[in-house]
Amino acid sequence: MREENPSAPLVEMRGISKAFPGVRALEDVSLLIRAGQVHMLVGQNGAGKSTLVKVLCGATAPDRGQILFRGKPATLSSPADARALGIAVIFQEFSLVPYLDVAQNVFLGREFPGKLPGSINRRRMHAEAGRLLQMLGTELDTHTAVHRLGVAQQQMVEIAKALSQDARILVMDEPTAALSGREIERLFEVVRRLRREGVAIVYISHRLHEVFELGDWITVLRDGRKVASMSPADTRMAELVSLMVGREVDTTYRHRFCERPGEAVLEVRELHAENGLHGASLRVHSGEIVGLAGLVGAGRTELARAIFGADRITGGEIRMQGHALHASGADRGPVGSVRAGIGLVPEARKTQGLALIRSVQDNLLLAALRSLFPQGWYRPRHASRVSTELIGRLRVATPSPRRLTKFLSGGNQQKVVLGKWLTAGSRFFIFDEPTRGIDVGAKAEVFGLIESLVAGGAAVLMISSELPEIVAVCDRAYVMRDKTIVGELLRTELTEENILRLAWHHG
Repeated sequence: MREENPSAPLVEMRGISKAFPGVRALEDVSLLIRAGQVHMLVGQNGAGKSTLVKVLCGATAPDRGQILFRGKPATLSSPADARALGIAVIFQEFSLVPYLDVAQNVFLGREFPGKLPGSINRRRMHAEAGRLLQMLGTELDTHTAVHRLGVAQQQMVEIAKALSQDARILVMDEPTAALSGREIERLFEVVRRLRREGVAIVYISHRLHEVFELGDWITVLRDGRKVASMSPADTRMAELVSLMVGREVDTTYRHRFCERPGEAVLEVRELHAENGLHGASLRVHSGEIVGLAGLVGAGRTELARAIFGADRITGGEIRMQGHALHASGADRGPVGSVRAGIGLVPEARKTQGLALIRSVQDNLLLAALRSLFPQGWYRPRHASRVSTELIGRLRVATPSPRRLTKFLSGGNQQKVVLGKWLTAGSRFFIFDEPTRGIDVGAKAEVFGLIESLVAGGAAVLMISSELPEIVAVCDRAYVMRDKTIVGELLRTELTEENILRLAWHHG
């Protein structure tokens, strides 16, 4: 392998080690970060990437090791110390204040002073925030409160916030996880421009094609250790996956498609909802995986929420196995959906799919308490047996069913959300961005679980911004634009080009 760029590094991390109770997150990890270079940091969930980033930005103190900035020792005891050195981080988990507007979030703590002492120049803040978002190809009203934005729009606000700091070292942790094709292309343009301007970029991604498209150098972490460092030209994707996982992984995902789908499990007819959805119709049969594609803002999540009853329906009809859903008071909303056998694995699993401060066991049993304990008495032994069996079946990596869910990796958290609906006996599953923020090994496991569901007669509606996933996994797909469904693609027509054609145009 070639030697890394011989120019002096902007930042050098030497022998960084960090342990948490029961977990060694990092063990003697070293990293060189150079100006004008995109350094790709890859590894499975739990490999230590996020911990290393937190050490770099001053959010976590290492147990051992040293950080050098321009060859001189640097003490990063707080995020303020890192910002003073020009280090900005875009975290995978957003650090936005929900009830402040977009401009306030972008310049939080760095507001432009007004003419009067103690005042703020809000007009300049909104103008500058708008300019940054426009540079990213995003049209947002900067007066909008962040909690009213979708996940993808919040991601763009996070990126704008980091860019506003004129960083010399920019760390990007899964920046494209919630973005669609157009937003990703604009982000890549920004990354390349920053690289030309001499900014050092540390880029964490589970999307390996990004590693080869953007990266100048790659460092692989596994189980808290650095296992390889190389140029993209000196490796192949299969080799990189093996280094990350420690074994060979099948990344082709789907092996069998549904030749003869069963009866219609879900029928949606001319659905309208308060969230802006209008005139959407689709059908999903037993034994098939149906994709739901479209650009960010097209209405995919809105349709999922309307089907599940999370957002109020104003017109149209939903039928589950021939019976009208949300038609009467007792069957309205998510409670009626769960009783009817619908499970929703939401895009924002941490805030909408899990109780993070509860145990893995509690989360797995949450949706099925009434059926598991029909007499109203909680039986600890029965609860432990059911959760332990499911943990084994799903291969959830946890030391105990009593482990708090917040301490699991993203891939294992996703399995717990799925497990909750398996316990509840769901027969129709909505997966909203099921592989967002999880590594290649966990992706293969999630798709394997989805395939086992449909093989058992369940029906699946899968939303994904990654078009190759839709093409590789789904039996057919619907495409959305402007909060309605604009077309259906059968298996023989299901290509990325056809999806984009429908997403952008009628026909």
